[in-house]
Amino acid sequence: QLQLVESGGGLVQPGGSLRLSCAASGFTLDYYAIGWFRQAPGKEREGVSCISTSGGSTNYADSVKGRFTISRDNAQNTVYLQMNSLKPEDTAVYYCAASKRSSCPRLMTDYDYWGQGTQVTVSS
Repeated sequence: QLQLVESGGGLVQPGGSLRLSCAASGFTLDYYAIGWFRQAPGKEREGVSCISTSGGSTNYADSVKGRFTISRDNAQNTVYLQMNSLKPEDTAVYYCAASKRSSCPRLMTDYDYWGQGTQVTVSS
């Protein structure tokens, strides 16, 4: 069974850090571009970051540039999202998704597998 599982979410104070993990089971992430998305209550799901299969290409939403870093460890079959200097507006459910494309897709519909999400809450 092909599955993506996110972990690492939680409650953190503004200015704090979290590292999210996206682990795959049933398939290897080596051949997939991986994206992170988030959805806040009452808002549409939005793209946060993406990393190509090689890890050589990454992109970030303007709202997280300079604060979030995406990376992948193919040996561990895991992709990470390091989130620093967190703000209350980062509060959302964070999802990872895998695309069969080697480079980051432009459209959310180009992702083939999705995880169930992990809650991130930034609050004092």
